[in-house]
Amino acid sequence: MELPIIYEDDDIVVIDKPAGVMTHPDGKTTEETVSDWFAKKYPASSEVGETQKLQDGSEIRRPGVVHRLDRDTSGVLVLAKTQEAHEFLKEVFHTREAKKTYLAFAYGVPKERNGTIDFSIGRSRQDFRLRSAQPKAKGTLREAITQYEVIADNGTHSLMKIYPQTGRTHQIRVHLKAIHHPIVCDPLYAPNRACDLDFGRLGLHALSLDLPWQNGERLVLTAPVPEDLKKGLARFEGADGILATA
Repeated sequence: MELPIIYEDDDIVVIDKPAGVMTHPDGKTTEETVSDWFAKKYPASSEVGETQKLQDGSEIRRPGVVHRLDRDTSGVLVLAKTQEAHEFLKEVFHTREAKKTYLAFAYGVPKERNGTIDFSIGRSRQDFRLRSAQPKAKGTLREAITQYEVIADNGTHSLMKIYPQTGRTHQIRVHLKAIHHPIVCDPLYAPNRACDLDFGRLGLHALSLDLPWQNGERLVLTAPVPEDLKKGLARFEGADGILATA
């Protein structure tokens, strides 16, 4: 597996993760993940990062991983080559100094063109794979805040920029479902909806990441809209121009 590199220096490598590739192993499958690729490409950095304890008590290594993207989400993903960089970036994400922007294609058009979704997230009581923003969700409810902006619509679907302020599992997907505008082609949170806009996968892309770096400057990292999602852009008048100037 070869992954496209957006930026690289002595401390980090930033990739444009394709949809369909897992960020790190989950202990259930043997498919190659981003962290597997990282450990092979940068063997001197294969011990950088943390382990994750699974429900059965076993542990898996996650070389280089600081944050993650869902398997079916494409876009900007940062990996740390040194433990110092890993600790620095962990703190940056924890204190919300990293500014994340996603592009999302959603069913329907929200009444409010700009809004903030502030619903805590727990686990679904119906399906162990899912998270839930319902008040009676299972387990500990964790604070989750998502800002959104509708940048175009065609009457039946919306093109949004999403600015998550927290980093909960499935956060954007859960929050958009909670306001009744789930992401197009989401098999978990919109399983009974048609996979519209000619998509064959989740309509969510991590477009850019703006974060402070160790030299005191900020890094602005951008992943271009992938070809399979550009088919959807064509359904929104002026969308290309909006993204080009945004």
